[in-house]
Amino acid sequence: MLFENWKENLEPLIEKYKGRKHPLHYNNTYQLLIMVILSAQDSDANINNITIPFFKKYNNLETISNSSIEEIIPYFTKVKNYPTKTNWIIELAKLLKTESNIPTNLTDLIAIKGIGRKSANVVLRETNQKAEGIIVDLHVIRVVPRIGLTPKYEDGNKIEKLLMQMLPYEIWNEIGMAFSFLGREICRPTNPRCYECPINRHCAYYSNTL
Repeated sequence: MLFENWKENLEPLIEKYKGRKHPLHYNNTYQLLIMVILSAQDSDANINNITIPFFKKYNNLETISNSSIEEIIPYFTKVKNYPTKTNWIIELAKLLKTESNIPTNLTDLIAIKGIGRKSANVVLRETNQKAEGIIVDLHVIRVVPRIGLTPKYEDGNKIEKLLMQMLPYEIWNEIGMAFSFLGREICRPTNPRCYECPINRHCAYYSNTL
């Protein structure tokens, strides 16, 4: 399908989810950064729960930098790969020291241990920075090939690269998160609710079910 058509075809999806906050329940950029690191290979719901007591005690990067791994790790034992993630969080706190030093560009964000392209794109989108890529999480990896936009890949970076080539820059900031919400709410792994989908008439999967 032509580049121009996809922009038009995806407009109802963007309209449905535009501006909706990420499901991680963060209150500031500091919390968002910690949570995106913790959420890798884990659920947003779990991270939302376990970080409540953590943020009550550690309300900024400085308080983390003045603590030890031994003090912090008990908060994260229910998180997948928590020993490594705790080390990353201590390291970034000592590196950045304050929230004002959190990078606002992709290159500097992905230089931080524990921050990949997906997490960096989430931080940029949620803090209203200039888009430098497209959010591709596990929902996007599943949904985009189903729609017919890309081949089926397990590598999110491959899918992101293809989407960046196919889609106009002006929708980059919103389209990744829109695909993600679509996958969470409507385009489920099993029994997708295609009749509710705002772009079902442009979807390869839906076309094959008719």
